[in-house]
Amino acid sequence: MRRTFQAAHAKGAGERAKATDALGALPQWDLSALYPAMDAPAVRRDLDKAEREAIAFETAFKGRLAAIAADAGAEAELADAVVRYEALEDLLGRLASFAGLVYAGDTTDPIRSKFYGDIQEKITAISSHLLFFTLELNRIEDAHIERAMSGARLGHYRPWLEDLRRDKPFQLEDRIEQLFHEKNMTGRAAWNRLFDETIANLRFTVDGESLTLEPTLNLLQDPAEERRKAASDALAATFRDNLRTFTLITNTLAKDKEIVDRWRGFEDVADSRHLSNRVEREVVDALVAAVRAAYPKLSHRYYKLKARWFGRDTLNHWDRNAPLPKVETRTIPWAEARDTVLSAYAGFSPDMAAIARRFFDESWIDAPVRPGKAPGAFAHPTVPSAHPYVLLNYQGKPRDVMTLAHELGHGVHQVLAAPNGPLMAPTPLTLAETASVFGEMLTFKAVLEATTDRVQKKALLASKVEDMINTVVRQIAFYSYERKVHIARREGELTADQICEAWMSVQAESLGPAIVLKPGYETFWAYIPHFIHSPFYVYAYAFGDCLVNSLYAVYETADKGFAERYLAMLAAGGTKHHSEVLAPFGLDAREPAFWQGGLSVIERMIAELEAMES
Repeated sequence: MRRTFQAAHAKGAGERAKATDALGALPQWDLSALYPAMDAPAVRRDLDKAEREAIAFETAFKGRLAAIAADAGAEAELADAVVRYEALEDLLGRLASFAGLVYAGDTTDPIRSKFYGDIQEKITAISSHLLFFTLELNRIEDAHIERAMSGARLGHYRPWLEDLRRDKPFQLEDRIEQLFHEKNMTGRAAWNRLFDETIANLRFTVDGESLTLEPTLNLLQDPAEERRKAASDALAATFRDNLRTFTLITNTLAKDKEIVDRWRGFEDVADSRHLSNRVEREVVDALVAAVRAAYPKLSHRYYKLKARWFGRDTLNHWDRNAPLPKVETRTIPWAEARDTVLSAYAGFSPDMAAIARRFFDESWIDAPVRPGKAPGAFAHPTVPSAHPYVLLNYQGKPRDVMTLAHELGHGVHQVLAAPNGPLMAPTPLTLAETASVFGEMLTFKAVLEATTDRVQKKALLASKVEDMINTVVRQIAFYSYERKVHIARREGELTADQICEAWMSVQAESLGPAIVLKPGYETFWAYIPHFIHSPFYVYAYAFGDCLVNSLYAVYETADKGFAERYLAMLAAGGTKHHSEVLAPFGLDAREPAFWQGGLSVIERMIAELEAMES
């Protein structure tokens, strides 16, 4: 038995070593644009500076904003206050970004964890001196703030001020707001951190080899079914062993959200997310209804087709993302992935490619898989006075190339939006996924056009359909799951079995009869970070995918100038509502036809795959 274990372990380690060699040199980010190191004197200097200036700001303006705004000649003083507040937001954001990125590099390192926790705690304390500002701005009379915004300096901040005032109906008395703010460190933020550190410490035993989460999930795309099943079983076993912890985290955070929502007066469990996304509930409901109605035409239809390719009537859940049978798979070196994405971007816009190239040339990307590193991928905008960073767990799969294209899309968007400043650069989630999904589409189309082999073309098309189903169908199923959990939690604490049942019900509905959900899959809700960090975030992916499908259709028939209009849309950052940025392209997310148009793109691709069978 021991010899079998050692042989299996050696085989797995050898395969992983070969795969790593095939990737070539993988970049690691250089965070010195923020700070040289955790113990750098600049970190302490900026913390002290932020505290001094926050206290001075509070002393200068607290309790005075209404009177300042009432004075017809005081527009300059109010504008000065906003400028000072913005500078403090940039400074605190720099500190928070650095601590968060250092922590993401290895969430299991106690030194990094302590640094992250200490910085969070200090920022929370410092920012408590600034909390009054937005609360008092929202209490200024409409006529007074409108008159003040008529001046050029404060008028520059009109989009931010108008967004801020949309929060006014849900704003609480100042001391309650301060209590919520300060207790976040020992509340939601602490539970988020517990989740991150728990996930990073999990190990999954596959064929005798102990793996972290990312390599185990990666095995669900392995050509060998026995490896996929082994990975799925390992995931299920470890999640099951830790289900009490994940159940407690889920119950606590759902209850925490219910308390805050109730105090603020939000009616629906997702209304606070809609407000922060600056999107109407009716628009999201229309998206969800359109996607759920399309399940039979999209995911059900595709997985039935995929099962037929495998010579079966159904597929087990661990085969859902399996590569197609009899299709050669290979490890894609990092250099090839980089060139593929940059070439696709350049074909659309040389300016866009030039921005993306900076991420490679200036060490803004961290790509290798490492024990303790945050799973998944993200693009972090940091602050406008610095630049974004991209985290990947690159393993050379075709999907990893698309993930690179996706995150670089975010990165380009963040670079273009940065000149709007810390208050107006951030983009609502409904538009934040546009550039990322568009970058994926550009890369996919370029690769597809360069592929002449019919079998490889079919595999590429199938992979894209699966990505789109994962982005649209799967994310709306996630949203439905979250709604079930948060609504049920209002009636009392949920057991692990109840959460598993909610998960299985939405998965069965969305995936359809061609996917058999075997025992163990009921635990797979446990590792999804969006449920923990950003409740109801997930519909933004479906919003972005349908938007991009419609946008790309315009691009394919557009006259010269589309790329310029597109980059201008990204450069708007958070200064415009989704209706404003889509208007130049003749698109309107409030129209039902908008969602149908986006979904029909996926349907046509599935039909193309069916036609390739004849």
